Order: sequence, then structure tokens, then C-alpha cells
Amino acid sequence: MLYLLLAILTSALNTVVMRLSEKHVSGKMPLLAVSYMISLILAGIYMGAGGENTATGEGMGTALWMGGVNGIFYVLGFVMLQLNVSRNGVVLSATFMKLGLLVPLLMSVLFFGERPGMLQFVGIVAAIAAIVLIHYEKEETVMRFRIGLPLLLLAGGCSDIMSKIFEETGPLQYEEQFLFVTFVTAVILCTGMMLLRHERPNAKDVLFGALIGIPNYFSARVILKAIEHLPAVVVFPTYNAGAILAVSLAGVLLFREKLGKRQWIAVGIILAAIVLLNV
Repeated sequence: MLYLLLAILTSALNTVVMRLSEKHVSGKMPLLAVSYMISLILAGIYMGAGGENTATGEGMGTALWMGGVNGIFYVLGFVMLQLNVSRNGVVLSATFMKLGLLVPLLMSVLFFGERPGMLQFVGIVAAIAAIVLIHYEKEETVMRFRIGLPLLLLAGGCSDIMSKIFEETGPLQYEEQFLFVTFVTAVILCTGMMLLRHERPNAKDVLFGALIGIPNYFSARVILKAIEHLPAVVVFPTYNAGAILAVSLAGVLLFREKLGKRQWIAVGIILAAIVLLNV
């Protein structure tokens, strides 16, 4: 449970810092490239600290290709989010991104034999309902790019399912290599797109990229640990709902945001869902 709590806190911190950076950075792609580079450096440090696990061994190849696929999904999720925000607005895009948790849930049930109990099933339904409720804005639900929304949902969930697949089939002693290659791939793709757009990071991109990259790495690391100790049908709904709860409370406390009645109801549902998921 400790790893799951840390995953929620690091994910929320990542979101809060990204919000703080909005008025200061030159663009999203330079910021993302720098943040992944910082995550890559941390992954390299932890991989080097692994000593005997840095050598090539049985299962290393599996960890490497899984990490590469995971890195592609990381960047693809971001690209799809940007595309959908420009075509379908922030509300629908944020909702479908969060609903990506359905991908690892279904995969865990169908292929890994996980079966939530009755209370956990109610908690899953409540978490999904709260995600929709907290993002829903009737006047902002016009779809201009319909196919983009389910693609965003899939992209948002595929990086989570890669963590689950690695936990089930990959050599866990190489999880640092898995994360290292994940961030190597993400850095290469982001840098390539940044160069194609003729963008360069400035000093503030580097500063905020570092502030984002640190919790980004530890979030990826502790979510792997959480999946090792808890079922995915518990981890992913709790992780997504808990991160939304933490970000909402941070908005009230740090940014003086005012939540409407519907948002407070959603917060209450999230709290209930987290309790039900973890009984």
C-alpha cells in the first residue's frame, strides 16, 4: 500500500509542477524532452547501483524490448493528448485520458486471471464514475475528432498495461533496465519531434523539466513496485482516482480554486471508491 500511496503523491506532484510551468516554458515538447532526460539520468543511476544486474543475462532482451515499447506509448499518449485537446477540448481529452485505466483493468481480468471482489468491483465503477463526473462540462463536450478519443484512451492505458505485462512475464531483476530503456526511447522520440518543430529548450524549460522529471521517474518506479504487491484491478483505479483527488485538493489549497457542487460530490465518490478498492 505504501508504494501505491507514493505513486499517487508523485503523480500529483508531477501534475502540479506542470501546471506551475505553464506560463514560463517555451513549449510542451522541450519541457517533455528535458523531463524525460532527467528521468533517464535517475534510471541510469539506479541501474548502475544494481551492480550485478547491469550485466547481460537471461531475460535482459525481454526487459529491453518491453522498455522500448513502453517509451513509445509514453510519447504516443502525450501526442494523442495534444491532438485531442486541440480538436476536442481539454474536458473530453482529460476524461478519456484518465479512462485509459480501463485498458489494464480489462487486460488483467481477461489475460491474467485477476478477479475483483464485489466491493472492489463497486469501487472500480465508482472510480470511473467519479472521473467522468469531475471532468464533465456540458457546454464543452462537442466532439470534432471522434476517432481520436478512443485512440487517446488506448494510448493512455497502454503504458500502464506494459508495466503489468512486465510484472507478469518480464524478469523483475531487470526492472531498472526496463525503466532505463523506457526513458531512452522517450528522450529520442521527444528530441526528434522537438528538432522537427525547430524548438529548443530554454533555461526555464530545463528548470521545470528537472522538477517534473524527478517525480515522473519515481512515479514509474513505485507503480511497478505497487503492481508487484497488489492486484492491478486495485492499483490502477486507486492510482488514477487518488491522483485526481490529490490534484483537486492541491488546486484548492495552492491555487485558490473553487470546486463546484459536482466536483465535491466527485471527490466524495473518489474517497468512497478508494476505501472500497482497498478493503
